[in-house]
Amino acid sequence: MNRRQFSKSGLLLGMGVTTGPSGFAWPADAAADYYQEAARKLPARHFDVVVAGGGTAGLIAAIAAARQGAKTVLIEIKGYPGGAATEGGTTLHSFFNYWRPFPGVKKRQVIKGIPQEIVDRLVKIDGCTGHGEQTFGPRDSACTVIDTELYKLVGLQMLAEAGVYSCMNTMLVGAIKDGSRIKGVIAESRAGREVFYAKSFVDCTGYGDLAAYAGAQYTEPNDYAVAQAMGMGNVDVEKLNEWVRKHDALSEYAEGRRSGQDGKIIRVHGTTGKLPPEFAKEAKEIGLMFTTTTVHDNYFMFVKVNLTLGKSPTNRDEVSKAELELRQRLFLCLQLYKKWVPGCEKAFMARTSPSVTIRRGRLIACDYDMTHEDVIEGRHFDDDVFAYSYHDMATYRVKNGGTWGMPYKALRPKGVENLLVAGMLITSDHRPHQSTRNTVSCMAQGQAVGTAAALCALKNKGTRELRYSDLRETLVKGGVYFEG
Repeated sequence: MNRRQFSKSGLLLGMGVTTGPSGFAWPADAAADYYQEAARKLPARHFDVVVAGGGTAGLIAAIAAARQGAKTVLIEIKGYPGGAATEGGTTLHSFFNYWRPFPGVKKRQVIKGIPQEIVDRLVKIDGCTGHGEQTFGPRDSACTVIDTELYKLVGLQMLAEAGVYSCMNTMLVGAIKDGSRIKGVIAESRAGREVFYAKSFVDCTGYGDLAAYAGAQYTEPNDYAVAQAMGMGNVDVEKLNEWVRKHDALSEYAEGRRSGQDGKIIRVHGTTGKLPPEFAKEAKEIGLMFTTTTVHDNYFMFVKVNLTLGKSPTNRDEVSKAELELRQRLFLCLQLYKKWVPGCEKAFMARTSPSVTIRRGRLIACDYDMTHEDVIEGRHFDDDVFAYSYHDMATYRVKNGGTWGMPYKALRPKGVENLLVAGMLITSDHRPHQSTRNTVSCMAQGQAVGTAAALCALKNKGTRELRYSDLRETLVKGGVYFEG
């Protein structure tokens, strides 16, 4: 099988679609075939805030809402929280401004609050490197690597401590509307189908599921590759680093705390094109991003392969085929490391993500759309909810080592009065999205929307009726950093 031809090898099924309820679609050739489900009464629960999706943003949104005294439920399709932080990256970018390239600019931590609490708790149990310094590379000045399994544990513990009603292994399947407001959501698990009524709602599903069910405007840009990542055991990061440097291929390097010792290698990124031609050729064919991070000796926490889809990652059939292809690529990746990389001769696959990891699903239209200039010019707004600096595209940097501000209005979907969104769901332009979608930005967005949703519910306000001064004051009390 020619891996490079994967997107042309049968993923064009279902090209014709018929739009269904809430904007969802299915193959046109099945449109006339229906089963009429019998009406039934669903058990209902009542909350102040519903958070859909417990990923990078949703975990923190639920904790933030509950800490304000709002009765909060979190609906998460997997058995644990964390999302892309535990599956697609493992390095949290970035808690600091990008100070290193700018002489005279001071290092400052710009993301604090609940995200920093998670880091602190992980460090105590050797589940995080701390904020190691990236001394080589064009994108970041700090590197915060996590142990994916301990992150899940800490997340679940913090949800319980905050009093969140956590519905793990539960899938959101619909929304109940009353005009421009959401009254409730429908969810389903092995316990059955049920309704969750609330005053305020937050969509952190990554795919924008709740917003779509609620009738919010959205598009599906499909402008990123999807990915699958693995942890690789029985390896040696020092030998990996030496091999990359031997070929003058080092592009990123960071040191931090590893296996209880400071000053150890925690991140190595190589330029594949500078490595031996046969290795580089195979790496390109399987979409290997030659980066690894590590929290422990003898373990690469993160090795990733990418795949470009022909259609949006909301397309079930295309993604089903991608699941197979990506796991085949991971296996080939493992063989590549064992053959070429010193210290990896007896490597094995220790973990994988449970499913395809995405960088964008649906793009939700909000009251404000962040622009490229907003980010690189370091603009701030009169309704900022946090400040951020990291940009994932090495060609762009925030001006003078500064920060940009995320406005509250950029987290409010158009046309829905009591819904907020956070994570990769916002920002239409691919360039600023490479900053707003990053893990620590999503974490900060989570604290902002969770706090706002709780205040709206407790004050009986719509998302556009909430006084910004009340939101800002509460965020400051929650440890959120603001510039100026």
